Amino acid sequence: MKHFLRMFVQICLYFYCKCLWRCLKFVVRKLTGQCELQRICYNTKPGAARTMKIEASLKGSKSKRLQTSVSVHPDAIEKTIDDIMELKRINPDINPQLGVSLQACLLQIVGYRNLIAEVEKLRREPYDSENPQHEEMLLKLWKCLKPNSPLKARISKQWCEIGFQGDDPKTDFRGMGLLGLYNLVYFAEWDTEIAQQVLSDSLHPKYSQLTKAEWEKKKFDKAIGYSFAIVGINITDLAYNLLVSGALKTHFYNVAPEAPTLTHFQQTFCYLMHEFHKFWIEEDPLDIMEFNRVREKFHKQILKQLQNPEMALCPHFAASESLINM
Repeated sequence: MKHFLRMFVQICLYFYCKCLWRCLKFVVRKLTGQCELQRICYNTKPGAARTMKIEASLKGSKSKRLQTSVSVHPDAIEKTIDDIMELKRINPDINPQLGVSLQACLLQIVGYRNLIAEVEKLRREPYDSENPQHEEMLLKLWKCLKPNSPLKARISKQWCEIGFQGDDPKTDFRGMGLLGLYNLVYFAEWDTEIAQQVLSDSLHPKYSQLTKAEWEKKKFDKAIGYSFAIVGINITDLAYNLLVSGALKTHFYNVAPEAPTLTHFQQTFCYLMHEFHKFWIEEDPLDIMEFNRVREKFHKQILKQLQNPEMALCPHFAASESLINM
C-alpha cells in the first residue's frame, strides 16, 4: 500500500510540475514577447551552456517537430531551422541572429550524435591481421614510438616494449576494436614527443636512466610502471564511455564551433592519456593491482570537471575564438 501511495504521489507531482512549467513558460513568453529558444540564445553565451539548454528545450517540447529536430541529417539543418522559426512564429528578418545561433547549436547537437555512431562503428570493427590497412597502422604505431629500434618480426616479444601483453598485439584490441588502435596511433603520430615521454615514464623507475636522487626530486622514486598500450586501450574505453553517456558534451560543445569530429575525440584521448599518466604518478600505487582503483578515481575527477558548463578538457585544441558572434 505504501509503495502504491508513493507511486501515486510521484505521478501527481510529475504532472503538476509539467503543467506548472508549461504555464510558466507561457506567462514568460507573454511578458517578454520571446519564446524559450529566443531567451536562451539572447541571454546565454555561445558554448556548452547555450547548446545544452537548446537541446533540453527541443527535447522537452510538446511539439514532435521540435523533438525530432535534434536527430535530423546535417544536410537538413537549415530547413529544420526554417521550420522551427515558422512553428514559433518568429520573423527571421527581425531576428536574423537567432537563426545563426540555432544553426550553430544544432550542428553541435547533431554532430555529437553522429560522432557516437562513428566511434561505435570503429569500436565494433575487430582488428584483422589479414587487412593490410590494419597491419600498416599497427606498424606505424611501432615506428612512431620506437623510431630507433626496428621491429625484427611482425610476431615478436618486442611488442611488450610498448606495453602489449604478448608477441601479437591483435589479441589486445578485442575490447575496443579498431578504436583503440586509432587512438594510440593518433597519439603517437601527432603528439609524438609526449607519447614517447609517457611511454618512457610508464616503465618501472628502477630501469630509468635517471639517478635515484633525480627520481626522488621528481617524486617518481616509488612509482609503479604500467603497460603503455594496454592502458591506452583502457583509456580509450574511458573516453568512449564519457562520450556515450553524454558527459563529453560539455567539452565538445565548448571546443567545436560546429559538429564535433573523430579528430576532436582523438585529441580528447591524448589529453586523457597524458593526464592519467600524471594522475598515476601522483597516486603512487603500491602495485599494478591498484589500477582499477586509480582509474575509477581518475574517471570521477574528469566527470566532476565536466560538470562545469565552461569546461574544456584540452583548451590548447579549443576553437573558442570561432564561437564568437554565434
